Amino acid sequence: MYEQLLLDIILGELRPLGVLDEKALASRYACGLAGVRDALNRLALEGLVLRRPRVGTVVAPLDIREIEHAFEVRRMLEAKTASLAARNGSDEQLTQLRASFDGAEAAIDSGDFRILLAMDRTFHRRVATATQNPLLARYVLSLQNIATRFWIYAMEKQTAREQMDDVDRHRHLATAIYDRDPDQAEAAAAKLVGDPPSAYPR
Repeated sequence: MYEQLLLDIILGELRPLGVLDEKALASRYACGLAGVRDALNRLALEGLVLRRPRVGTVVAPLDIREIEHAFEVRRMLEAKTASLAARNGSDEQLTQLRASFDGAEAAIDSGDFRILLAMDRTFHRRVATATQNPLLARYVLSLQNIATRFWIYAMEKQTAREQMDDVDRHRHLATAIYDRDPDQAEAAAAKLVGDPPSAYPR
């Protein structure tokens, strides 16, 4: 339930400032009200939905300033996260990491952003988990959720070649971590974070 709601917020299928009716969401996702409430509570903690008096729960606006801040913190954390993953990840975790973007070519050819987004989320979750530091993983993934709202916006404007280049950067990082090369992993992760919204023309 949480993942479905999160993906729909990131993809813009649940629009910024749109009111989220719990009963309507339970019907949309074929789940119980308790599951909806748990998911909304988690998203509220991450700042992706807002509780508003007399209005209810709404999707958080796409706040470019907040996304800029998320990029700043990601630059500080994600390179070290990748380095830790290269040192601490189990063989099974690193093998799974390398497979995160299997099938990306087909998804790009068909323009299926939902599949690409799911691959990206799986990839970053696997990197974070491989650090063996659950607290760090929670922080990194929360930042990733904020930044990904802009990543989707940027990706929709990219050519298929540019999208494939982004996938290749993810695969390069996965290879560095799989090879247990902390220095290369750190450098690849720093490159992967990319540019904040302010770097893009309006």
